[in-house]
Amino acid sequence: MPSADDAALIELFQCAQNAFTDRVDAVEAGRWDDVALPGWTVADLVAHLVGEAHWVPGLLVGEPLDDVAARVPSGTAALLGSDPLGAWEAVADEALAAVATADLAGTVHLSRGPTPVREYVEELTADLVVHAWDLARATGGDERIDPALLGAAAVLADRLPDDGLPGFFDPPLELSDGASEQARVLARYGRRS
Repeated sequence: MPSADDAALIELFQCAQNAFTDRVDAVEAGRWDDVALPGWTVADLVAHLVGEAHWVPGLLVGEPLDDVAARVPSGTAALLGSDPLGAWEAVADEALAAVATADLAGTVHLSRGPTPVREYVEELTADLVVHAWDLARATGGDERIDPALLGAAAVLADRLPDDGLPGFFDPPLELSDGASEQARVLARYGRRS
């Protein structure tokens, strides 16, 4: 049985997945080619998280990075097929099952090197939260972030370098003193709400 801290982390991960699922489900048929982020369509954004979720089970059981990479489809069309929501839901379920049974005190081997599993799950959770917001913003959906999920995204935001992470997160944006907590957290990821 997981500790209370582990159970809370698993629950946050699942809540972040659910929030992203709701945003994917709300995408109207004609919106998949809309711009979500610079260089990414809505479909590309969803495919990014489908691809990321494909990595989770293998990495959490200690498979070599190259072996896991060889199994992950490449490209938006291959990742989403004709049913983006179905593709997301299937792989999200597998990722959740892997997180729920993982040794959260263990180590996962990522391209940047050995990383605590707990930190990896926090990163996955934050990525889901921020990209759910990106997806909502791109498609005219509900941009509000649940306070617990906002707190989860803030955990990673606090660890980001001052100049962002090139290729992953833009440098943080300057905000006025009166900005909301959601605006402040999103600004740490280079997003303006």
